[in-house]
Amino acid sequence: MSFAEEFEANLVSLAHVLQKKYSLLRDLDKSLQENQRQNEQRCEKEIEDIRRGRTGNITPSSTSLTQFSEEALDEQKHSVRIADEKVALAMQAYDLVDMHVQQLDQYMKKSEEIRKEKEAAAALELENSEKAGKAGEGGRGGRKKTRLATAASTAAASTGVTSSNMDLDLPVDPNEPTYCVCNQVSYGEMVACDNNECKIEWFHFGCVGLKEQPKGKWYCPDCATVKKSRKGR
Repeated sequence: MSFAEEFEANLVSLAHVLQKKYSLLRDLDKSLQENQRQNEQRCEKEIEDIRRGRTGNITPSSTSLTQFSEEALDEQKHSVRIADEKVALAMQAYDLVDMHVQQLDQYMKKSEEIRKEKEAAAALELENSEKAGKAGEGGRGGRKKTRLATAASTAAASTGVTSSNMDLDLPVDPNEPTYCVCNQVSYGEMVACDNNECKIEWFHFGCVGLKEQPKGKWYCPDCATVKKSRKGR
């Protein structure tokens, strides 16, 4: 389950939990109001009884207006307990909402990070595509490139077979383009012919007798022959 799905599921459960807590708060509030109403009536009655008693032969030292019955005091304490319970429920509801707000902040922060990573990856991919396009266009303009095919190069190095006589028995993608006079896929080091009209373009070093990258312009055997024949005319 992704973070978004988990957060959505928590929101649904949060609504049910809050509904229960608010319902309990309403019940406690009704109970508190009823308890306070009864307590007020009891206290008023006891105050009236005390006043009536004081009009007789009861001395002030034995009874005062603040001396209520145990029942009245218990009801008042019960009202305080109900009020405390209401406060505790309200704090629990607040903490639950606050926790989900913090989770939402984390989700938004994570989403922003993922968005930036995707944008950076897309930009890098676009940049690499542009570089690859430019490299393909400029490959015939006298620039030499080294192509490395890891599997083929490793096989050649381990067997000691030169690329000119190398017969690739490795699995090759039928859709992969072929190069060179050997009509094989790209492997090892390769050089590009500087003739813009060269039909092959890329050649393996070993197939054209090269051991290192040539300096200056380089033409494949066929293009070199054509070039010399044109000069001889």
